[in-house]
Amino acid sequence: MFIPLYDTNRLRHIRLQYVTIGLIVANAVVYCATALGGENFTNAAVLGLGFIPSVVHDTAELDPRFVIIPESLSYLTYSFLHADIFHLGGNMLFLWVFGDNVEDALGHIRYLIFYLLCAVAGAAFQGLVAWDSQVPLIGASGAIAGVVVAYLILYPRVKVWVLAFARIPLRIPAFIPLILWVAFQVVMFAAGGEDQISWACHIGGIIAGAVLVLVLRSRGVPLFAAADEDTVVPTPDQPPAAAEPAAPEAPATTARWGRGNTSGPN
Repeated sequence: MFIPLYDTNRLRHIRLQYVTIGLIVANAVVYCATALGGENFTNAAVLGLGFIPSVVHDTAELDPRFVIIPESLSYLTYSFLHADIFHLGGNMLFLWVFGDNVEDALGHIRYLIFYLLCAVAGAAFQGLVAWDSQVPLIGASGAIAGVVVAYLILYPRVKVWVLAFARIPLRIPAFIPLILWVAFQVVMFAAGGEDQISWACHIGGIIAGAVLVLVLRSRGVPLFAAADEDTVVPTPDQPPAAAEPAAPEAPATTARWGRGNTSGPN
């Protein structure tokens, strides 16, 4: 539908989005490690670290050769595995464009907790929808869905550059592409589209992100913030206009007209 390229949203509370950068590096390193290991190594990693609902729910048993971690940890480990470079690149592009400002609004530690909980929620919702599925779930899409909806709630009016239909560059308010993106996930989940994409995981991440951003955002961070360009900042060429002196206060004995009060200050 659209590819995010860049936003005009500066950082306000942190100097560097090092958690976002760290997550991107971690995902890239894991992908390179599995890809360079060859097909057999990749398949073993997917089975051993991916989220398999039937295994987690004890309706099926994983071959002991592929048991790497306790089953419960796969609620997190699946989110660092990707099927191919395009799968990885798409998720990391969304994280790069939108993650820094969500990290800015939440703070480093709370943002990391937020990201991981959105990943857990994505797997959990997939597990509820496909309780007995033996297909491994992999990819950061659940966590990324949480980041996207958090950005939508925090900064809907910030201008973003996107490629609409992967070819038309547009600079538009964030709420336009992001609401369309969320709506698309809901429609595809309801319609049961494309078996190779876990729409349920996306929905789980969206729900978690919408709730958690309200709880975890730093004190004083508003919701639905205006775009940076909506705030007028004086420049050397345009000094701020001098404020006119305030009118003197009327004497206490002078009547002032107001709603329900004619003998004193409103």
